[in-house]
Amino acid sequence: MQQKNRKLVLNLTDLISLCSQYKEDNRKIIMTNGCFDILHTGHVHILAESKKMGDVLIVALNSDKSINKLKGNNRPIMNQVDRSYILSNLESVDHIFIFNEETPERIICEILPDILVKGSDYKDKEVAGEDCLIKNNKKVVLVDLIDGKSSTNFINKILDS
Repeated sequence: MQQKNRKLVLNLTDLISLCSQYKEDNRKIIMTNGCFDILHTGHVHILAESKKMGDVLIVALNSDKSINKLKGNNRPIMNQVDRSYILSNLESVDHIFIFNEETPERIICEILPDILVKGSDYKDKEVAGEDCLIKNNKKVVLVDLIDGKSSTNFINKILDS
């Protein structure tokens, strides 16, 4: 049985159209992105905090191909269909868009969310899409992470067992 994912937006044109409608309705668009490989409390925390900042939360999800390029041949642990389905069942998440590039910069610059949310591990680091957001009077907000909660930590713990 294949799960239905009603929150998954399949192409960028549809995502841009959705965001245009939200903007016309004066709804505040929040966006975050990541791999979300082995969803854990740290992920749920960032998503919940992100949703509190606006009306609509869009999650740009790295594709399997993208994660493989970024993290190596053993990743992702869970495929993009499963990762997007799990995310779609979180109340905080309104839409999910899977992207193949290493960063979601192109998507961010196309939809121009009001706020892009990243974890505090990005402090003093370059955030993809930040330049075009700032030029358009939008902003990046960093959310504090929960100590010790990362997919890499969980994967290493499993491997060490």
